[in-house]
Amino acid sequence: MKILVCISSVPDTTSKINFTADKSAFDKNGIQWVINPYDEFALTKAVKLQESQGATVTIATVGDAATEAVMRKALAIGANDAIRVNAEPQDSITVAKELAKIAEEGGYDLVLCGKESIDYNGAAVPAMIAQLLNRSFVNACVGLEVNGAEATAVREIEGGKETLTVKIPAVIAGQKGMVEEKDLIIPNMRGIMSARTKPLTVKEPTETDVKVSAVSFDAVPARAQVKLVSADNLDELVRLLHEEAKVI
Repeated sequence: MKILVCISSVPDTTSKINFTADKSAFDKNGIQWVINPYDEFALTKAVKLQESQGATVTIATVGDAATEAVMRKALAIGANDAIRVNAEPQDSITVAKELAKIAEEGGYDLVLCGKESIDYNGAAVPAMIAQLLNRSFVNACVGLEVNGAEATAVREIEGGKETLTVKIPAVIAGQKGMVEEKDLIIPNMRGIMSARTKPLTVKEPTETDVKVSAVSFDAVPARAQVKLVSADNLDELVRLLHEEAKVI
């Protein structure tokens, strides 16, 4: 079985987010980049299938050379090889077309990815890949078992969970629960050293027709200062809730 895991490189959640002076672009200076956490659940599941079923695992991303450090970490986690499309990701459909092309040309049985990236939270790429490939698609997957030509997937729905059986090839978008957090793989020294010699192929993009462009960015407004009210001053509390917070 051949598995393609689509990953994206995102800012660490502890990074301070800034924009350029004209607010036209995200300022990448000083940003620590990591594997998108949802993609990491998918990657770990792929490595588990590699161990239990002898699957081969390829990671793919759309990004410039700066993403290769994150890709090497993914290789250290256990992927066999990597493919990077040498382009700045501009919109969901362009990214999806590039990844779908890789999946189709490589003849991958399963395409695994996170349900969304934690930077833009678009949650569009996985479904677009499935549509472009005309494959079954399961989103928000919190459990996955593969048995021959079928996969049993558990996904979260409003108020509960749903179990589905899909034919392979398929596209699965995972999230926390696809594997337990305690099972996420931390690269050891052997994995890090072997990642340096694993193949990383760079391909030029085939899609250049960008459908979406950012006009401007605005930072989230700073939070107002907290006002402390004495426990015995209920009149002042009611006044603040009514006049300032406007919740009563």
